[in-house]
Amino acid sequence: MAIEVHDVPDEKHFAAVVDGVPAGRAEYLRTAGLIVFTHTEVDPAFEGKGVGSALAKAALDQARAWELPVMPQCPFIASYIARHPEYVDIVYRRSEPAG
Repeated sequence: MAIEVHDVPDEKHFAAVVDGVPAGRAEYLRTAGLIVFTHTEVDPAFEGKGVGSALAKAALDQARAWELPVMPQCPFIASYIARHPEYVDIVYRRSEPAG
């Protein structure tokens, strides 16, 4: 089972496809300085088969390539980052005001 993930910028999500069949999506909002992952959904037929993890990994790798900090509002993406500390460095951190 090959999982392909690609960005669909016009629809603001990353799409996972398995053998030509849509299997899941990771929705986001993107600005010039931040990407917010809002929701991840996997088709029930593909749950437990690594689709969600493939989506999270591809989306986070792309955010890194875009050099955008990530705000993981989606519980699945937040949980993925917690289990994969190699992504902690791209998580958005609000800077404290000077003074």
